[in-house]
Amino acid sequence: MVDSEADFVGPAHEALAALAARPGFAAGRLARAYDDPTAWCLVTEWESVGAYRRALSAYDVKLRATPLLARAVPEASAYEPLASAEPGGPVRVAESDRALEETPG
Repeated sequence: MVDSEADFVGPAHEALAALAARPGFAAGRLARAYDDPTAWCLVTEWESVGAYRRALSAYDVKLRATPLLARAVPEASAYEPLASAEPGGPVRVAESDRALEETPG
């Protein structure tokens, strides 16, 4: 939860810009909960989990995004998209990258 919108939005924009500059960044949004104006979410999409992890280790991201990310609610924050749909389109199901990692070898 955010105490002051003014103290959060500027750093959130900086964090989003730093992440957007990294290779593999696909899209990003800063969103606020409709029913709780103190709850915010920074959503990013990446071409792979590796690109996301490499982005987090970049100096500029550590400098501009990590302080904001450190304020996050301690819950799961990285999700693997397994199904998607465009307006009026069919649901597309994706294979999990984790399934490849969990296969006994």
